[in-house]
Amino acid sequence: MTGNDAVLALVVATALGFDFTNGFHDTGNAMATSIVTEALRPRVAVAVSAVLNLVGAFLSTAVAATIANGLVDSGVVTLTVVFAGLAGSILWNLTTWYLGIPSSSSHALIGGVVGATMAAAGASAVKWQGLVSKVIVPATLSPFIAGTVAAVGIYLVHRLTRDVPDGPRGHGFRLGQVGSASMVSLAHGTNDAQKTMGVITLALIANGSLHSGAKSPTWVIASCAVAIALGTYVGGWRVIRTLGKGLVEIDSAQGMASESASAAVILCSTDFGYSLSTTHVATGSILGTGVGKKGAVVRWRTARRMAVAWLFTLPASALVGAAAYWAAHGIGGTIGVVVIFVVLVLGAVAFFVASRHRAVTPENVNAAWTGSVIPAPETSKAS
Repeated sequence: MTGNDAVLALVVATALGFDFTNGFHDTGNAMATSIVTEALRPRVAVAVSAVLNLVGAFLSTAVAATIANGLVDSGVVTLTVVFAGLAGSILWNLTTWYLGIPSSSSHALIGGVVGATMAAAGASAVKWQGLVSKVIVPATLSPFIAGTVAAVGIYLVHRLTRDVPDGPRGHGFRLGQVGSASMVSLAHGTNDAQKTMGVITLALIANGSLHSGAKSPTWVIASCAVAIALGTYVGGWRVIRTLGKGLVEIDSAQGMASESASAAVILCSTDFGYSLSTTHVATGSILGTGVGKKGAVVRWRTARRMAVAWLFTLPASALVGAAAYWAAHGIGGTIGVVVIFVVLVLGAVAFFVASRHRAVTPENVNAAWTGSVIPAPETSKAS
């Protein structure tokens, strides 16, 4: 095996590692409300989500093409650049997961790659128009669009079912949540799994294994689908608790409305090749149901903390990606990549060990939300 082959192998392994963290980080986007309303048991919910993420990853490659060819100049990207970008995104993912903050895995990945590319070849190597139109604008608008759709949806649902007795009404909405949550999981697979496909494809182009503009090979699609499905099954219980209990005291009708809105927005964005943050969409949808339901409790302090994390995700992961590139490049060659890889693995282990002391599990994810990971919430009544 040559030095380039060894680096390529590490890049692919790191990319699949990111896909795994993406899976457990974003499980809450699809299943938090269904778990909290007890429409699905926690382990069943993440198993269903895992299978549908796997299926969704095979349905489209438009987002993968955006990541591989639409954000940075593939002609100046090297394997070290791709690896450094992945390192930045994984470290940001682990940090926000540990804190229970539903930040965007997608933007962490994009920020890491952009930061590493700028460190290697300067700002001119970034396709700023593509970054703005395919990433930043959708990131800004998607929570508001999803929130509006969810708010209108929950208002209409309550108007149409106000005369239905509580028992049959609640049972019907919990059954509806099974379908709506499943659609979010399928949509998540069509959008988020493709980002890692795009990064691996970018690495293959940089290595000369594929020509510029090439589509993701079948083995890349399959391996990314499996990695995100496994991560989903592990379940990010900290993030699930924050989304399910930290924003709005949610009922089954709100859960179905928020999930339906999320699925619709994500699937539309996938069709246009937008690298959307499913976290932004899910959060906007949940907040929308709080605003749209009269008397609902909305925890705006938690929402503000999440918004701050979103603002920092792109620049923070870009800085870490740039630092990882400078470190690997400074050490030089394959050895530099190996050293950063070891540091990355040790960092991941440290986060995992620290998380065991304050674990959120399938058994306690539905316990009363006390703000043990995020400070006690500030609540208000939606008008």
